[in-house]
Amino acid sequence: MENKDYKKFLKRVNQFEVFKNADIVNFMNSSRETGFNLKRLALACEIYKEMIVDRECVKFFGLAGALVPAGMQAILRDFVLEGYIDVLVSTGANLTHDLAETLGYHHLQGERNLKDLNDVDLHAEELNRIYDVFLPNNVYEGIEDFVRDLKIPEDNMSVSAFLHFLGEQLPDNSKSLLKACAEKKVPIFCPAFTDSGLALQLGFHHQKLNLNHFKDMLKMVDLAWDAKKAGVCFVGGGVPKNFIMQSLQFCPTSASYAIQITMDRPEPGGLSGATLSEAISWGKVNEEAKYSTVITDATIALPLILWYLKSVFS
Repeated sequence: MENKDYKKFLKRVNQFEVFKNADIVNFMNSSRETGFNLKRLALACEIYKEMIVDRECVKFFGLAGALVPAGMQAILRDFVLEGYIDVLVSTGANLTHDLAETLGYHHLQGERNLKDLNDVDLHAEELNRIYDVFLPNNVYEGIEDFVRDLKIPEDNMSVSAFLHFLGEQLPDNSKSLLKACAEKKVPIFCPAFTDSGLALQLGFHHQKLNLNHFKDMLKMVDLAWDAKKAGVCFVGGGVPKNFIMQSLQFCPTSASYAIQITMDRPEPGGLSGATLSEAISWGKVNEEAKYSTVITDATIALPLILWYLKSVFS
């Protein structure tokens, strides 16, 4: 077997320091020469910057889970308003919670230790728990009132067309992700939309509404097909990640840039933990792509990436 002489590709780990008044750009540039997930986060920042600088690159953003309850609403909104997202694919949960905050309802944080909580008592008090965040039942009542009074212009439209309409109905100058996407004309795809509180209320109160998922599937493939270059950023995995990846798989241009932020592992075979290098075997990520998988909580990584990008492009 040929000796690859790995030593010539290696360099010293940077034992970097944090100085008073250090800025985020210098911090990430120094972190790029360290190891483990700090290095991979710094690399993700660099790759995202390159995606933005590359004017031919269409930036696809997959958003799983529900990050708005943890306080990420304005972070996600700013990714859109700053032009860092061209196409958003989200779970229905993110959109439901975004709508709740925009309507003036709020997620609540608790100061008590989780071990002291009694979920039976929370249920009796009509408080729904999302780890250490709490959501009163009356939030869903407020969403229901809003949804019931919507004057939907057409009963047959795609999910993305409805979400654009919904964003237009929301107040200006809000922190809403839905509103930001409507203003910037960033399409929101939600391929599992019926798996959400928002869709449940729509189904109850607008029973003639027939949102077409196949229109969105074909629209997404068209966007991927027409992209001269594609860049992807996956927050978590699941349906949003697959919806983007399957579109890229059938197009001549696989992803040239790829970022994944996840806490899942690849061994069980699930998509949320699947490595980006594995996606090369499917033709979803380019063989020459720049990519980074960051094993960390998205509530840590996303604000840092946004802070870095805003600083670079300020």
